[in-house]
Amino acid sequence: MKKIVSILLVALSLTMGLYANGGQESSNDELVWVWYPNESTPEFAETRTELIRIVSEALGRPIKEQLTTDYAIAIEALVNENAAFSWFGGEGYVQAHAREKAVLPLVVNTGNSGTLSDAKYYSMLGTLLENTDQYKIGGDYNLDTLKQKKFSFVSNSSTSGFRVPSSIISKNFNVTADDLLEGGSDKVFAQVLFGGSHQGSLMNVLTGKADIGAFCNSCVNEYVSWEQGSYDDPQAGDILVVKDGADAPFDQEAGKKVRLIATVPVLNAPLVVNTNLVTPEEVAKVQQVLMSSEVYNNKLLFAPKGSDIKALFRAGQKFATVEDSWYDPIRKLSGMK
Repeated sequence: MKKIVSILLVALSLTMGLYANGGQESSNDELVWVWYPNESTPEFAETRTELIRIVSEALGRPIKEQLTTDYAIAIEALVNENAAFSWFGGEGYVQAHAREKAVLPLVVNTGNSGTLSDAKYYSMLGTLLENTDQYKIGGDYNLDTLKQKKFSFVSNSSTSGFRVPSSIISKNFNVTADDLLEGGSDKVFAQVLFGGSHQGSLMNVLTGKADIGAFCNSCVNEYVSWEQGSYDDPQAGDILVVKDGADAPFDQEAGKKVRLIATVPVLNAPLVVNTNLVTPEEVAKVQQVLMSSEVYNNKLLFAPKGSDIKALFRAGQKFATVEDSWYDPIRKLSGMK
C-alpha cells in the first residue's frame, strides 16, 4: 500500500509540474518559426538561422523554420498553433492577437538610440523617377494625383505596405480602406496590385506593372542605395537607386531610380510568440537572452552600417519588451479600437 501511495504522489507531482504554468505543457517537442515572405528569401537565410539558433538554445528545444509566400499563411500558422514564433508587422500582430489572445509580442527592435523612443521605420510611396511630375500639383507632391493610377500594395495584412498607406489615402479621398482593395473606373485606383512582399511591391513599380507602390525602407534597403535623402529619415522627394549586383530579381533592374512622393513613420514590428506553445518561464528565458549584449552585438542579427551582411536589424538597435497595448495606434488605424 505504501508503494502505491508513493507512485500516486510521484504521478501527481509530475502532473502539477507539467501544468503549473497556466496549462502549457513543458516539453522538448520541436517548435516552428514561420516567416513572412519578406524574410523568406535566400539572402536572409544566414540571419534567420542565427536567430533561430539563439532562441532554440535558450529554450533547449529544437526549432525548425517554415518559409512562406503569403502573409496570411504565416498568421494562420501562429494563430492555429502550427508555429510558435514569427516576426510580424504591427498589422499582422493585431490581426493575430484579435483571433488568439495567446499571441503576444516577444520583443521588438528599438531605434538607433537603443530605446523605444525612436523604434520606427517608414512606409513609403514611390514611383519611377521619370514619372515624378505626374504626382505634383502646384510644384508639391499631392495625394490627389493618385486618382486612377495603377497602385501596388504589399498585402492587406501588411502594416507599412497596406494599413498605413491605405489610411492616409482613404482619408484623402474620403473612402474606406476596403474601398482601395479593388480598382476600376469608379474607384480611386484604376488597378490595384499586391506584390505579396515589400520586394514584390517595389518590383511592380520598377517593371512598370504599377505606376506607384507602397513599400518600407527597412524591407528594400538591401537592394537599393540612397542617391538623395537617407534611410534613417526618408522624405518625399528622396531618390532610391537599385544597386549593381543586387540579389535577384533586382539584379535585372540595376540603376533604375525611384522617387518617393510620401513617407509615414510606423511602429517597429515585434517578434511574436504563441504562449499556448511555450511556458511563461520559457518566454522570460528567451526574452532575457534576446536582450543581452551577446545578441545585440551579434553582427549576423544587427549588421554594422555599411556591412555586406544581410541581417534583419541594424547595429545600434537592441531588443526590448513591449506590452500588447503598445500596438494600439495600429488598432486605431485598423478600426479595431
